[in-house]
Amino acid sequence: MSTIPANLRYAESHEWVLDNGDGSVTIGITDHAQEALGDVVFVELPEIGSTLAVGDEFGVIESVKAASDLYAPVAGEIIEINEALEDAPETVNESPYEDGWIMKVRLDDEAAMEKLLDADAYQAVAAAED
Repeated sequence: MSTIPANLRYAESHEWVLDNGDGSVTIGITDHAQEALGDVVFVELPEIGSTLAVGDEFGVIESVKAASDLYAPVAGEIIEINEALEDAPETVNESPYEDGWIMKVRLDDEAAMEKLLDADAYQAVAAAED
């Protein structure tokens, strides 16, 4: 199994969240999720300015094997999307924790980060699925 970065927080639905330190977060899918999906061929990105509640569906990621809904691990307003994924969705496979990020969100509640899983807890969730 791949390394799970310790500086991120995780949702059981396999999204990762990076605290940008300015009240916003960057969100993507984990390496475990992209491996399970296989070759990503399309990412449906959300609309900038949309607001999300925890658990809201914010897009779809499609691979040669399946299509999976993406769920918001935190609540807030979408302030940026990774438009590069429109032309190069495979970036999610190649660099899930860096270049393959999906969106940035201004948090409604910074304490929400503490409700997410740390790397060890997410490792247990991912291992249980293997």
